[in-house]
Amino acid sequence: MAKLIAKVYGDALFEAAMDRQDLDAVYEEARVLDAIFRDNQELMNALTHPRIMKEEKLSMMENIFSGRISDEMMGFLSVVVEKGRQKEIPAIFAYFTEAVREYKKIGRAFVTTAVPLREEQREAVKAKLLETTPYVEFEMEYAVDPELIGGMTIRIGDRVVDSSVKTQLYELKKQLLAVRLA
Repeated sequence: MAKLIAKVYGDALFEAAMDRQDLDAVYEEARVLDAIFRDNQELMNALTHPRIMKEEKLSMMENIFSGRISDEMMGFLSVVVEKGRQKEIPAIFAYFTEAVREYKKIGRAFVTTAVPLREEQREAVKAKLLETTPYVEFEMEYAVDPELIGGMTIRIGDRVVDSSVKTQLYELKKQLLAVRLA
């Protein structure tokens, strides 16, 4: 049910932004708001608390965001609260930002290496991904995991490319155990 709610409201926000020809601004605003709602558990607790009346929740949203976000986004958040869907705000923004990324062909890559990459190495990885995927831009996230020993893993959506030494050693171990057992 939560996925359906996120899809319905996320699609509505996407279509409204497209109709206003303001997709980039709404996208940036949604990303900032998403971070605010995800990082501020007290705000989410207040918005989802059953003893706080809907009018108080709307007033709280108005006090926090009025003048800081666009009137359209304020209206959108008000509708979400009016309909009692405030618990799904992070999922709605996640769905919306993913829809915008797909529309604009912006990929999101999670790269994990055993040691930190230098800037020119990061640029080379990004360039290779742009060359080998249908995306025209990438949002890159880098992490370091010394247990990989060497190499890297790259995750884009549900696809994973694992060229880490750790995985190669594991595969070699499996092959050697299979030979010994035969």
